[in-house]
Amino acid sequence: MNASTGKRALAWLALLAVTALAAWLRYGLVESSAIGQLCSAGHAPWWCRWRQWLVLGFLNDVYGIAALAATALALLQNRTWLAWLAAALGMFALLLYCFESGALALLLGSLRLLRLQAPRALPLDQHRYGQQQVEAQP
Repeated sequence: MNASTGKRALAWLALLAVTALAAWLRYGLVESSAIGQLCSAGHAPWWCRWRQWLVLGFLNDVYGIAALAATALALLQNRTWLAWLAAALGMFALLLYCFESGALALLLGSLRLLRLQAPRALPLDQHRYGQQQVEAQP
C-alpha cells in the first residue's frame, strides 16, 4: 500500500470514527433512560447541559442544515476535506434524527469524496493509443 492509498483509506476510516461517535452519542447519551433520569434530577451532573444542547440541535435541525451547507460547499469547490466534511456531517445528522438532509448529505458527500479521490485519468484514455487499427469488414 503506497502513501496515496493510505491517505485515501484514512479519510474513510475517519468517517467510520465519526459514525461510531454519533452512534455512541445517540444510543449512549440521548436515548438512555438512566441518563435521562439522572439529568432530570435536581442535582444533575455538569455534562447534562451538553446533552440538552445536543437534543436541541436535532430538534431544531441544526445538524441537517450544517450537513447540507457543507454539501453545497463540497459541490462548488474541489476540496477533498469539504467532501469528507459533508459526508461526516451527513452521517452525524442521519444518526441524530435528521434523516432526509443527513441521508442526502451523506450520499452526495461520499460520491464527491470518491470522485475527488479517483485517479485523474479517464477510463477511455487508457486504451486510446493502443487500439487504433481498423479491421476490414468481411
